[in-house]
Amino acid sequence: MTIHKKNIHPVFDRILERKDKELLMKQHAKVIWLTGLSGSGKTTLAMGIERELQSLGFLTKLLDGDNVRTGISNNLGFSPEERKENIRRIAEVSKLFLNCGIITINCFISPTINIRKQALDIIGKEDFLEIYVNAPVEVCEQRDVKGLYQKAKRGEIKNFTGVSAPFESPLDPFLEIQTYRLSVEESVQKVMKKILPIIEYKFDNYY
Repeated sequence: MTIHKKNIHPVFDRILERKDKELLMKQHAKVIWLTGLSGSGKTTLAMGIERELQSLGFLTKLLDGDNVRTGISNNLGFSPEERKENIRRIAEVSKLFLNCGIITINCFISPTINIRKQALDIIGKEDFLEIYVNAPVEVCEQRDVKGLYQKAKRGEIKNFTGVSAPFESPLDPFLEIQTYRLSVEESVQKVMKKILPIIEYKFDNYY
């Protein structure tokens, strides 16, 4: 059945707004976007941030390849076009969480400047906190318990970032974490120090 545009009646002026959800949860929603090579420590850092925020009473949602590639992007591969579509979907889902007042923590390679700009354009500059999880490819390869880098070097995995596909470092990230120099705890605390002033609830914004 075809639904014509004349039958679509916008209700945006009648539904609760983001600020109503933030007031309820006493937090300011943001999208914390962790980018970096496979093995750089994105997911480990994201889990640490989530646990720390949970302990402080913040409501969060963590998105990574495991819960996206097996769900909304389970029909996508790893070609440049499919990577771009994957990030577009993630950004759109993140925006939905954002408008629900939820702090979203995303950890995706998102390898190029253009692909991350696509996410920023969807989410909005004020709400997109890009964190560069920086570790040299040699370090990432040493951490690689699944042997993905070796498989990529043998040609068993195509379009693998850092081997057969490029990674473009962020030019002006919100924060850079050098996980090859810092412990997990030090990395988490560095992020928390930077994001807490932004996500902590400020009543004067609403009165």
